[in-house]
Formats: sequence, C-alpha cells, structure tokens
Amino acid sequence: MPVLSFLSAHTTGYYSPKNFNVWYLFGALAGVVLVNQLLTGIFLTMHFKPSAAEAFSSVEYIMRDVEWGWLIRYMHSTGASLFFVVVYLHMFRGLLYGSYKRPRELVWILGMLVYLVLMAEAFVGYVLPWGQMSFWGAKVIISLFGAIPVIGNGLTEWIMGDYLPGDATLNRFFALHVIALPLVLLLLVTLHILALHEVGSNNPDGVEIFDSPAPDGKPLDGIPFHPYYTVEDVLSTGVFVTLAAFVIFFAPTFGGWFLEHDNFTEANKLVTPEHIKPVWYFTPYYAMLRVIPHKLLGVLTMFAAIGVLFLLPWLDRGKVRSIRYRGLGFKVALMLFAAAFVGLGAIGAGVLPTAIETLLGRVLVAVYFGFFGFLWVYTAFGFERTRPVPARVTALLH
Repeated sequence: MPVLSFLSAHTTGYYSPKNFNVWYLFGALAGVVLVNQLLTGIFLTMHFKPSAAEAFSSVEYIMRDVEWGWLIRYMHSTGASLFFVVVYLHMFRGLLYGSYKRPRELVWILGMLVYLVLMAEAFVGYVLPWGQMSFWGAKVIISLFGAIPVIGNGLTEWIMGDYLPGDATLNRFFALHVIALPLVLLLLVTLHILALHEVGSNNPDGVEIFDSPAPDGKPLDGIPFHPYYTVEDVLSTGVFVTLAAFVIFFAPTFGGWFLEHDNFTEANKLVTPEHIKPVWYFTPYYAMLRVIPHKLLGVLTMFAAIGVLFLLPWLDRGKVRSIRYRGLGFKVALMLFAAAFVGLGAIGAGVLPTAIETLLGRVLVAVYFGFFGFLWVYTAFGFERTRPVPARVTALLH
C-alpha cells in the first residue's frame, strides 16, 4: 500500500547517524509543541469571540466558567513560549554542527521560513486576548510599517483595518491565527521534514554517513530512525511534558515572561502601560528598534537581522561543518553571537538599566551582524585553520 510504503520509507527505512546527542532532540519536541498548539487552539476557538467588546471577557469566561478552560488556555500560552524555546535551541544546534551547509541549504531555508511564519503566528495570537499589552503591543508593532516611505501610513491602516487596533484588527488577526498561518506552517514543516529525509540528517561530526556504506548499501554508521530514535523521542517527550506541566500548574505566567501582568487588564486606548514590550521571544529584535534612534533604520535593521539568517549557507564558505573541528575564530564568534542575541533580549525586555542599554545595545547589534561579516571573511579568504575531520562518525552511542 502507498501509505504503508511511505511511512516505512520515513521511519524504519530512514537511516540516521548513530551519534546523535541531546541537541538533536529539539526538532521532535518542536513537533510535539506544534500538536499541542493546534489541539488546544481548536478548543479555545469554540469559546473565543474576536471583537473588541467581547474578546477579553471571553478569555475570562474560558478561564473561569469553561470546564478545564483554564488548563487549556495555560497549555496554549505556555506552549507558545516553549515552542520558541525548542525552536531557538534547534536553530542553535544547526549553527553548532553546520546543518545549514551543503547539501542541506533547502532544509535550512525551509526551517527559516517556518521560523518566520511562527513569529507571525505568535504575534497575531498575542493580540487576541485583548489585554493592555496586546493592544499597545499591536499598536507599536503595526505602526512600524508607517516608517516605510510613501506607502507606510496606508499600509499601517490596511493592516489594522482602522486608525487604531479594534474590531477589524481582531477579526483579521483571528482569521490569520486560526486558519491561514497554521495551514502555511503545517505545509512548511512537512516540506522541511521531507527535504531533510531527502538528503539525510547531519550529525555532531558533520560527516556524511552514506559515504561509508555496508555491502548491502546501508550506511555503516546509520541506524533506522524507528525504533531507535522514536523510543528516544518518546522518552525526551515525557521529560519535556513533565517540565511543561510544572510550569503550567505552578507558574503559568513564569514571572511575567510567558504572560505579562499588564495583559490581565482589559485593553484601554486611553491608558498606556508603563513599559510597552513584546513577549520574551521577540525582545532581541525589539531591542534593535529601541537602541537605533532613526525609525526607518531601526525597522530595516530588525528585518535584516532575520533576513541575514537566510543567507548563512552562502556566507559560510568553510569546508568543515561541525564546531568540533572548526577553527578557534568560528567558536569565539559563535559564542559572541549567542551572547549578543541573549543580551539584546535582556535589553528589549527592559531588564538592564536605561543608562547603559542604548550604548550596550548598539555594541550588541554590531556584534550580531559582525558575526556574519566575520564568518564570510574568515572562511572565504582561507583564514580558518580546521582540525582533520574523521572519515566516519565518532563516539558511537548505539
């Protein structure tokens, strides 16, 4: 049967490297969170009313009167943050082991498109509860499009459907969040997985397991994805769900990081929150807006920070994939890049003192973009001194 043969080709017939480590768990965990978001989202839409007059009260109704509604709502809100936790770790693993390099450029591009759609999905979903931070966050972020010359003001009004966020904004954001963006996200995730299975998975050594075949044609250093890694994924999912349950039951707001305290107050266009800031997973990009005084330049910088990630497979000209065998310059640059991203997140969240955040933020923005410039120069002109890469994978765990 075609269905069974398809499943077999992507499970028992799909060979993965034997030396996967903990960094390779986050792709599967992202799939687990995606399923959680889809299922809990379906139940939430049964009671949510996408209008400025009823949105906030409908969320309160879900939390207080719908049986187990509070649990479903917190599973969804916590799941949104956990989605970005595992996606950021998944992306960092790609940087560590060069999973974006040839022949996996398409896998990386599709993954970045997933990230882009996920951010759009998270943003429009964050507006729906219609709390104070939802309203003012939407106003601030959508107004950024006003910085675009000539068409900016018209584009802003078109996105909002009005001069301020209101009924029209909620309706179109609800449609995007519930129908359009999930369909695009599911399509991209499917293409991402199919593209990966077409070229095979990378591994911590960055060597191709199919270059060392056994007499039967199967890779010597490969094992069937099922049952070996499916069992491992079930175990990691159990641990992950347990940790998520602790957050949901004991700290669903996570100290204001997962759900801001201002968002438990109904939106009021006459009262501005003391500190307007997005959810933590957007704060690195929001920091770029804060530290760059020119509005248009700040917007361009923010979008460039995402766009430059798409170019990574062509900016990195190094012949070695894994950080294990790369030069010291790459290792230092990658750690500085990660530190800059976290530092910008702290600035965007308003954690650091205002007196130093502007200067420090500009330095961190320079470090962020400097990583890509350094990587191209470092690898294109032969400055990198790498270690010999083994012919086969090392530290076999199975």
